[in-house]
Amino acid sequence: MAILNDATTGRLPFSLAGETALITGGGTGIGLAIAQCLALAGARVVLTGRREEPLRRAVAEIGSAAGYVVHDVTVLDQAPLLVRQVEEHYGPVSILVNNAGIHLKKPALQTTETEFLEVFQTHILGAHALIRAVAPGMIERRQGSILFVASMASLFGIPQVIAYTAAKSACVGMVRGLATELSPLGVRVNAIAPGWIETEMSRQAMRGDPAREQKILSRTPLGRFGEPADIGWAAVYLCSSAGRFVTGVVLPVDGGVSIGF
Repeated sequence: MAILNDATTGRLPFSLAGETALITGGGTGIGLAIAQCLALAGARVVLTGRREEPLRRAVAEIGSAAGYVVHDVTVLDQAPLLVRQVEEHYGPVSILVNNAGIHLKKPALQTTETEFLEVFQTHILGAHALIRAVAPGMIERRQGSILFVASMASLFGIPQVIAYTAAKSACVGMVRGLATELSPLGVRVNAIAPGWIETEMSRQAMRGDPAREQKILSRTPLGRFGEPADIGWAAVYLCSSAGRFVTGVVLPVDGGVSIGF
């Protein structure tokens, strides 16, 4: 029976019933797909983002298992307030998904210090502020999962995204460092590194640039772009008891790009 269900909860291994997940940047794209998959696995999901309308649409799409709170992760001192609001309305946060991010495509030598700091403020300092706010409760309950969304840029070099590359590489370092500190206290920390995923943002990036699209597909062993749900189901695995012995891992979900030639 231990193979069929979690001996401590009696749930099926991939079930997230009873969990409350806070997902930053959850209104669109990969963040929304993660929220949808976590909700289908039984979790209550709370989406955050700076713009209310995408959050409202996302919650309507997901259904009664979802809620939202408007929040800007770069306003670091508001992280404790956000967590209090979420826990008062939806219950203790047992899953945190640090997905919010901004992109900057610019040659390295033209990237300014201000632009660098803006990217880090979202990806690194914003994530760290939320971890500081949610981790004490997870530690007290000796149960929690923190998930970062990394990138192919944290695994190999990609031109003209130096600030983004540095930030996503820092995410990977945070995963490993936090895992060593928090895992003995019952909190697992992992990351997913998405490959090229079919989203509106990626479609815009490829529009009018068939050479770039062909280059990506030619080095992807599976020969196609991924779907947002591919990232969502990987998140379910890492956040569920099916992944209970997994911590400090950066999981590429990339069709083989990171090992392709």
